[in-house]
Amino acid sequence: MEILILLSLVTSGLAFYSSSDEVIVLTPSNFNREVIQSDDIWLVEFYAPWCGHCRSLTPEWQKAAKALKGVVKVGAVDADEHQGLGGQYGVRGFPTIKVFGADKNKPTDYQGARTAQGIVDSAMSTVKTVVNQRLSGKSSSGGGGGGGGGSKSGDPEDVIELTDSNFEKLVLNSEDMWMVEFFAPWCGHCKNLAPHWASAATELKGKVKFGALDATVHTVMGGRYGVRGYPTIKMFPSGKKDGDVVDYDGGRTSSDIVSWSKDKLAANIPPPEVVQVTAEEVLKDNCEAHQLCIVSILPHILDCQSECRNKYIAIMKKQADKYKKNMWGWIWAEAGAQPDLEETIGVGGFGYPAMAAVNSRKMMFALLKGPFSESGINEFLRDLSYGRGSTAPLKNAKLPPIQTTDPWDGKDGELVIEDDYDLSDVELDDLDTDKVEL
Repeated sequence: MEILILLSLVTSGLAFYSSSDEVIVLTPSNFNREVIQSDDIWLVEFYAPWCGHCRSLTPEWQKAAKALKGVVKVGAVDADEHQGLGGQYGVRGFPTIKVFGADKNKPTDYQGARTAQGIVDSAMSTVKTVVNQRLSGKSSSGGGGGGGGGSKSGDPEDVIELTDSNFEKLVLNSEDMWMVEFFAPWCGHCKNLAPHWASAATELKGKVKFGALDATVHTVMGGRYGVRGYPTIKMFPSGKKDGDVVDYDGGRTSSDIVSWSKDKLAANIPPPEVVQVTAEEVLKDNCEAHQLCIVSILPHILDCQSECRNKYIAIMKKQADKYKKNMWGWIWAEAGAQPDLEETIGVGGFGYPAMAAVNSRKMMFALLKGPFSESGINEFLRDLSYGRGSTAPLKNAKLPPIQTTDPWDGKDGELVIEDDYDLSDVELDDLDTDKVEL
């Protein structure tokens, strides 16, 4: 039996571990197969490349991995990149270490010392506990189980019924990303998957389409895609379908499916546009149709000319690309151009540039408290991704009215100079020269 310790691969530009290390890198694609479905015990560390504590831990983790070779495996999850996987296990800070023992559905937090000796001692203690449980005849619910986290309520109507006759029209001729389950009515695993499949379909509605095809009846499509067992899940990427089909290799819970799908979707979609708010439709399209919309109020063009403004927009575009898998909307307005919008998010009159994240479904918003910079915005958005940060209700519990304005032409602003008036020809009434002393 082996214990896998999942460690933080931290980097500021280079990976902390190489193929010569005894450290295994885990992602949403292999986590279920390597960890959840195994009989091994895992100590899993979730890390972020920018985390200083993670960097400090790296040499100790490498020592522990080397000492435990053959008994303990060592690996790492980049939870900054794979936020869905980190969120599935409640990761709120870095490094976070989870112990996946006999019951993979109930990982526990590692509370030992962050030294090689402490890690080894904890690993061996876990080994002893599991061995004693097995010796006493207690059952282990280790390998083969589904991932942690049950199925949320989903609408079966969000799963589209596919057949041999409609498959090409709905899936292959579509620009959308599709997740397709090939199932058999008598298959027990398919029945267990059904509520998770529906839950994932509901959660990703409008982003990823989910379908199900009875491969025992509609054998043409099942045969075309090499279906040999049930359930078989295939992903058809967004865009033109050129025959590229990806086998699903994630877990069987709704959270596993959602996390895996988001990662694949992000790899196949362009970054979202950063759009100026010039009309009501812009706000609705970018806020009502997304879980969150990131709203920026930039300084007036006379206070921050084109070069200055373009720098702010470039920062926003870079962060939009980095967080594109969250599929948030991104909008901006010039200071003073949309006063109702500024008032709704608690901005106005000063403090530009400003940024807020708006949840139009809950009618709540969070305001950027740090600097309007790459690092400041990244920290703000990262906290939002993990459900952290203080929020406040939107004023009047609704999105504000938007004034129709002309879009920015990309040029510097020009101060309007009023015409001078020649008053030499204007007859003025004689002024009373009497003076009154006060």
